[in-house]
Amino acid sequence: MSSSSTRLPTPAGPGSVSGAPNLPAGFTDTFTSRYVDTGEVRLHAVTGGDGPPLLLVHGWPQTWYAWRMLMPALERDFQVVAVDQRGIGLSDKPEGGYDTGTLAGDLVALMEALGHQRFAMYGTDVGMPIAYALAADHPERLDRLVVSEAPLPGVSPSPPLFLPPQLNAKFWHLMFNQLPAEVNERLVRGREDIFFGAEFDASAGTNKLPDDAVRYYIDTIASDPDALRGSFGFYRALGTTTAQNEQRKTRRLTLPVLAIGGAESGGEGAGKTMKLVADDVQTVVLPGAGHWVAEQAPEELLAALTAFLAPYRDGPAVAHNPRPHAAAD
Repeated sequence: MSSSSTRLPTPAGPGSVSGAPNLPAGFTDTFTSRYVDTGEVRLHAVTGGDGPPLLLVHGWPQTWYAWRMLMPALERDFQVVAVDQRGIGLSDKPEGGYDTGTLAGDLVALMEALGHQRFAMYGTDVGMPIAYALAADHPERLDRLVVSEAPLPGVSPSPPLFLPPQLNAKFWHLMFNQLPAEVNERLVRGREDIFFGAEFDASAGTNKLPDDAVRYYIDTIASDPDALRGSFGFYRALGTTTAQNEQRKTRRLTLPVLAIGGAESGGEGAGKTMKLVADDVQTVVLPGAGHWVAEQAPEELLAALTAFLAPYRDGPAVAHNPRPHAAAD
């Protein structure tokens, strides 16, 4: 976005920093919500910190809020950008554009609008295939890539149709979320607490997320009439994403990749998946964590990120990534 762009309103209320519950002490002194117009969509991002830029991309059915326990430590070394994806949180929720190629393009445009030509990136859950698409489609943009807790459609083997009950509880949404609106949206609307509550519970393992965090995510979705469509958009575009990944996997990634899994969830799965498409992959499994690694094992995850991102933090990136444009607010 050019410096002549019209100033956008400051996000406020539920979904923004000012409306988020139980943030770490001092969070609002450092981090602010902002809208960024990419030219295609208006995205909501929470930004703060100093150093080379680090983009954080949440999973489903979360928002930027998933990163809240990591962000105060990360901002000491990085300019942190925690985004709400297209269709999620306070970001725009258009009818289409939920394939990973388009979602990755959104994020490139976001970072460019903030003044960042190159950056490091961490995507978890659905953020992982988006991060892979960005690394494959825009290799000149990324210095280092972190991913966790997801397969890659068109790369990973498809899960079997019949699964043991525990796994079925974790994965049945992969099919359900792809259904047309007259089915899944009608079934979930007004019952968001049942549907999304079950998802958070089944994927957590033994270390459940706090009730207030789960309630916040659910209320964020239930309060916006377009949120269910936006939430399911990624899944309804899986056919397109799979076809895109069939092409992407012919071009192996060469940048350093850190793949993370919760010991009670994906384990080494993300690492095994990334080794199918990338040459330089490290794998870390976080003990005691389920699927929601940033909220269940923040200290262990921070240690892994700090070690992996140290060469990027100490490198030349900050010299060619100025502070964000003020006009992007």
